[in-house]
Amino acid sequence: MPNDIKWYSIRARAAQPRAAEVLIYGDIGESWWGESVLAKDFVQEIAALDVDELTVRINSYGGSVSDGIAIHNAIKRHPAHVTVSIDGVAASIASLIAMAGDSVEMAENSLLMIHAPWGAAMGNSADLRDFADMLDTWAEAMATSYAAKTGRPVAEMQALLTDGEDHWYTAAEALAEKFIDATVAALPLAASFDRAALAHRFRSLPAQPAESGPAAAAAPLKEKSMPEKTTAAAPEQTVVTEAEVQARVLAADRQRRTDIETAYAKFKADPAVATLMKSCQDDTACTAEQANAKLLAHLGQSAGPVAGGYVVTVEDERDKFRAAAVESIMARAAARDDKGAVVRINAANPLRGHKLIDLARACLTRAGIKTDGMSQMEVVAAAFTQSTSDFPVLLENTMHKTLQNAYAVAALTWRRFCNIGSVSDFRASNRYRVGSLSNLDSINELGEFKNKTIPDGEKSSITAGTKGNIINLSRQAVINDDLGAFVGLAAALGRAAGRTIEADVYALLALNGGLGPTMSDTYTLFHANHNNITTTAAISMAALDLDRVALASQKDVGGNDYLDLVPAVLLTPMSLGGTARGIIGAEYDPDTTGKLQKPNIVKNMVRDVVDSPRLTGTRRYLFADPGEAPVLEVAFLDGQQDPYLELQDGFDVDGARYKVRLDFGTAAIDYRGAVTNAG
Repeated sequence: MPNDIKWYSIRARAAQPRAAEVLIYGDIGESWWGESVLAKDFVQEIAALDVDELTVRINSYGGSVSDGIAIHNAIKRHPAHVTVSIDGVAASIASLIAMAGDSVEMAENSLLMIHAPWGAAMGNSADLRDFADMLDTWAEAMATSYAAKTGRPVAEMQALLTDGEDHWYTAAEALAEKFIDATVAALPLAASFDRAALAHRFRSLPAQPAESGPAAAAAPLKEKSMPEKTTAAAPEQTVVTEAEVQARVLAADRQRRTDIETAYAKFKADPAVATLMKSCQDDTACTAEQANAKLLAHLGQSAGPVAGGYVVTVEDERDKFRAAAVESIMARAAARDDKGAVVRINAANPLRGHKLIDLARACLTRAGIKTDGMSQMEVVAAAFTQSTSDFPVLLENTMHKTLQNAYAVAALTWRRFCNIGSVSDFRASNRYRVGSLSNLDSINELGEFKNKTIPDGEKSSITAGTKGNIINLSRQAVINDDLGAFVGLAAALGRAAGRTIEADVYALLALNGGLGPTMSDTYTLFHANHNNITTTAAISMAALDLDRVALASQKDVGGNDYLDLVPAVLLTPMSLGGTARGIIGAEYDPDTTGKLQKPNIVKNMVRDVVDSPRLTGTRRYLFADPGEAPVLEVAFLDGQQDPYLELQDGFDVDGARYKVRLDFGTAAIDYRGAVTNAG
């Protein structure tokens, strides 16, 4: 439809140089029923008005909710004193615009209507729920404006916008409900309104208002745009006649019927489609968009698969197939989950009992490839090399999950006393420790303050490297259903990855006769200059208490304050683990002879006792919480702590290759959070 006729016009008042009048006559914003002009045009023109008095005259059945809210706010923002005059009908969103006036008046024969925002939507259930939520949000926003005008509770106004009814008010009723501030003499414009148009747009109709003069429909007025200067003379109004309105309605209906016929043209040979088209054309309330939706729904009822003899599945269903295949393989291989329990297959799993060759055929069939006449070797070859086959992916998923589970349940102790960090690349990453300031100085007799020296900090570094291996999976292993060839190997690799970190941490600690690596200050991790070596003594209550005191006595980087660290982990060789647990858990001093019951002063001193066969001799270590005072750190590339597995189709092997890698590094980053004793 043409959109050169606005639903509003703005004109200056010759008698009042600092006044202007706005006429909102017609549908608001984008509309299905008539010409439309975007609300942004209205908002821009209103904002440009430099006037003290602004009169807004309304005769509109409503229109776009979002545009109406924007118009309401634009009028509300204007600094002029705004008088809203309802000349004929202010229905739907037009009634909200009316609430923007500083004073609101209605012609005695005019009407006001309030109802819930509504609209049409297409889509799935989620789309429709979102649309319903949007309508509720609009209703909540609109309720605040009605409440602000009437002084009544927002909840009461919101009830008018959610009960699904059209609430019509005469001028007298609107005044009683405080939607308006005054009524004025009856205007001829409101004496006649288009009840046929209302019947298509609202659930209910108001009573016919009393005749008060020549009929005038609430159709848009053809007006010229006002000159830029508000002092220009007002353009002359031309009222659209009833015959013109009827002509427009008929033209719109002809266009609607033509649009429907165009959409249905390719399918009219189907008698059912032809009948549906005629039904939509004869229903004047059915728009071209609604007719299109009905056509799509009809065509969808008889639609079948479009990809030949197999069904093209969506991603969710594909994921289910892969998950079922992984579960089937792991259950048949007696693999373990991330809790260490043997995987059990679900009785409803459709791939239960499938061998590897069966899964290879299933993957090819799902990819639309017929396997009839293929040998087993050809089936496996196609399953590995066909780009749309899920077979390599589900094998990779199985191996990756098996590897991760084995890695997760590996008997690792390093996590109990090491800090876990992250690095962004394979270069050395620094770890900084900031020095502290000394105590505040006294001011001298002249009241002068001394400058405080800022101490230097300390830094250490850690570098990540890569460790990994490649395993091959041959076609023969698939045909032979040799689950141990890759599921068993994947589990073994997972355990190996865990052991690799464990071995590196203990190897780091074992450097320099158990005193650890050399730090950036040229001293070993445990050194007399670091005050973290205690007097040699066999493990006992008294010896452990001395270790505790030494740990708490460490000072910060600046040497200005005690760290007062609390022991968290006691690390010993395997041969001393039982003794250590006995001492830490005893109620009384286990070293006391005779009948004297002396309390154990180191009872529950640490939360964890770690004993490892990777330590030998009698040397023990006492660590603070690694999160509070980290000593040893294991850093992973980008924080990825689990081993990574990737697939490559084999070129020099008849099958596929799987590469497992783990990117990490170990380092001593500070000496203050631990003490050692040679035992």
